Amino acid sequence: MKTLNRRDFGVEFGLALAAAILLPATKARADDIEIHIDNFVFQPAELKIKVGTTVTWTNRDDIPNTIVSAGKFRSKTLDTDDKFSFTFTNAGDYKYFCSLHPHMTGMIKVE
Repeated sequence: MKTLNRRDFGVEFGLALAAAILLPATKARADDIEIHIDNFVFQPAELKIKVGTTVTWTNRDDIPNTIVSAGKFRSKTLDTDDKFSFTFTNAGDYKYFCSLHPHMTGMIKVE
């Protein structure tokens, strides 16, 4: 029975193996967040996120809704199960609401 040593695998394999062992695994788009619109409410209604995070709203109501943050972003009218996404590239407070039902409000704090 032959014993294998590192020379049998070459430098590239050794470097790849070392990287796989030493470097932590990362998730693609780990900072993406979902907000659901359910029963005329944004859930969660308030979030704290980091710059670069993408937030996706999904309308689970049986009626249309929108997502509007004055001067910052505006969705089209979302029917049931439609989605709207926005990537936050600047720090700050983003108040938003549904233009069809102004009592529906939310807040995203970007750090």
